[in-house]
Amino acid sequence: MATYRQLQTAFWQDTFVLDLTPEEKYFFVYLMTNSKTTQCGIYELPKRIAETETGYNRETVEKLIKRFEEYGKIVYSDSTKEIMILNWIKHNRINSPKVKACIRKELKQVKNSEFVTLFLAQCERYGYGIDTVCIDLGEEKEKEQEEEQEKEKAGPAPAPEISPTDKSPDPITFYQENIGVIPPLVVEDMIQWMDGKHFDEPNEIIVEAIRETVTNGARSWKYITKILVGWSDRGLRTLQQVQAAMLEHEQSKGKGYRQGNKDTPYQSGFDKRAAADKAFLESMQSGQAFVEKDTGYDPSQDQELQKLMDQLHNK
Repeated sequence: MATYRQLQTAFWQDTFVLDLTPEEKYFFVYLMTNSKTTQCGIYELPKRIAETETGYNRETVEKLIKRFEEYGKIVYSDSTKEIMILNWIKHNRINSPKVKACIRKELKQVKNSEFVTLFLAQCERYGYGIDTVCIDLGEEKEKEQEEEQEKEKAGPAPAPEISPTDKSPDPITFYQENIGVIPPLVVEDMIQWMDGKHFDEPNEIIVEAIRETVTNGARSWKYITKILVGWSDRGLRTLQQVQAAMLEHEQSKGKGYRQGNKDTPYQSGFDKRAAADKAFLESMQSGQAFVEKDTGYDPSQDQELQKLMDQLHNK
């Protein structure tokens, strides 16, 4: 697109121009010199832009466009909002190789293929050779339309079948996203849990165990393994069974036995041990792992418990 357009001085003495009204002369000059004009004379001109630049309202713009179409000077496409000045190349020579290269580039951007065909016909008429090999004359669009019609006749394509493996979440990826880099030994151990011997839905259940681990503030494979062992020992084979057991545990457990509860009634070593025993029993019933830090009780520091354990061992 050039920064200026030349207008021959003979323009004002042209017999066609002499018969135009002042309004038509102004609009005709605008069509040939506005900022949207191109070297090939085909360019996009929304009527809203013409209104803004000329100062005319929509009704006047549409009236003038229709009038110049009747005069045989332009062609306007409402669908693509493009305009073609029909005698453009008659008054603008395109012998220069640079100009021809510019025109080929412009024609590739023209949306209305009929305008391109008409322009090439005018080039042939005036003896201007334009290479049309790289110019889309509408064949690609017609081909696409034919393909769409064939698809419509054939009906909607069947939905691709998704295997159970595709539907299952990836425990390894879930581990890395929520815990961190997964060690090779953990990968090997996880693969063994995914073999289907322990669970009917191993991937889903492993992911649920990882989620439960993170929820409880832990971030170790050992913790995850304890949860999996608990579920497996209880015979929980599906994700639905696991979630049902977890829900039952949440509904049945008492208050004050998990770390962070402000109502925790810990007052003595005996109370702590009793709370730990109850927490351990609940964890075994639900299939979850018992974590010492949940109660704040460390059995290795309880001398009374150690004495009882020694007596039990002797018996």
